[in-house]
Amino acid sequence: MCFSARADIVAGLVVTTIGVDALRQVHRRQERALGAIPVVLGAHLLVEAVVWQGLTGDVAASTGRLAMWAYLAVALLVVPVLVPLAVRAVEPDPGRRRVMGRLVAVGAGVAIVYLVVMVHGPVDVRIDGRHLAYRLGGTGYGGLLAAMYAVVGCAPPMLSSERRIAQFGLANLMAVVALTWLQSSALTSLWCAWAAIASIAIAAHLRRAHRGAEVRMHPA
Repeated sequence: MCFSARADIVAGLVVTTIGVDALRQVHRRQERALGAIPVVLGAHLLVEAVVWQGLTGDVAASTGRLAMWAYLAVALLVVPVLVPLAVRAVEPDPGRRRVMGRLVAVGAGVAIVYLVVMVHGPVDVRIDGRHLAYRLGGTGYGGLLAAMYAVVGCAPPMLSSERRIAQFGLANLMAVVALTWLQSSALTSLWCAWAAIASIAIAAHLRRAHRGAEVRMHPA
């Protein structure tokens, strides 16, 4: 995924379909943000397909540029707030919820800094081999900002009292480390490819959670 416009389109359609299924598994208000993540990620991949097409000349360069801004807005402004907020909403333990609430605030801070960086620029994207490399200038704290981004994406699931969510948080951390080691310039693009896999885990978690509840309500 994320290695061509066609791959993004196929992945985006698949992930969006999974997202619709995830939303169908939402039975409580607290689960809405978690269930919405796969839909956001699916749309995100479809937007990146337009970024590819703008760079290859399949759509107008201005259209591709607009898609680049939309892609970065979701990746850098929405995701660092949505992920900790969604995990906090389904966390039953008050102590863990307080910690996750602080991570929501950190995620909001990260999003604000990224917004300032995007506004002041320069912001650009290019095809680098088999992935898109996004470049954001204007700050000398790019490494620290990326580290904080990773923390707000990985720490809330790892702190969850729900075993499946915690296990996925650990897998998230391993994926971030692996992708950073692979190629830091590919992280923005490839991280979202990995995040798409999260859609399957979220839909499966919601399905299993309510299946277990139904078994408890209707014992054999």
